[in-house]
Amino acid sequence: MRPLIAVIGGSSPTQEEASLAEDVGRALGETGAVLVCGGRGGVMEAACRGAKGAGGVTVGILPGPDPSDANAYVDIPVATGIGEARNAIIARTADVAIAVGGSYGTLSEIGFALSFGTPVIGLRTWMVEREGHSPVPIVRAETAEEAVEQALARFRRGT
Repeated sequence: MRPLIAVIGGSSPTQEEASLAEDVGRALGETGAVLVCGGRGGVMEAACRGAKGAGGVTVGILPGPDPSDANAYVDIPVATGIGEARNAIIARTADVAIAVGGSYGTLSEIGFALSFGTPVIGLRTWMVEREGHSPVPIVRAETAEEAVEQALARFRRGT
């Protein structure tokens, strides 16, 4: 079975975040992993563009009811019509999630993923902590290649 790797991040990324997302998508496409994302702009579009450029397959879990709202690099648009609640679907679908930058929507996806037991790899994304609790298990990566290597290693281990 091919790994389903979510790339999550903001719709208004910095140039650095967009570049990282495109590099993550490209590396995923080169490995044969299926990229799952929210299907819209920003980090999602950059990651899909990278994956498509490398011959990869992309799935966009859209917040609205219209599949034509997907970015031009989504192969399989899934129109949910459930708004941000689709973040739970993205997190549940993925074997591993790679978070690139992001705002509160990304934070919610990270929270869903961790609560579902889906590993999260972080590239310049949220650092979450709470006094009296164990550290949040977001695995930090410095480069797109490292993030993809970490994600695929966790997929292979089943963790």
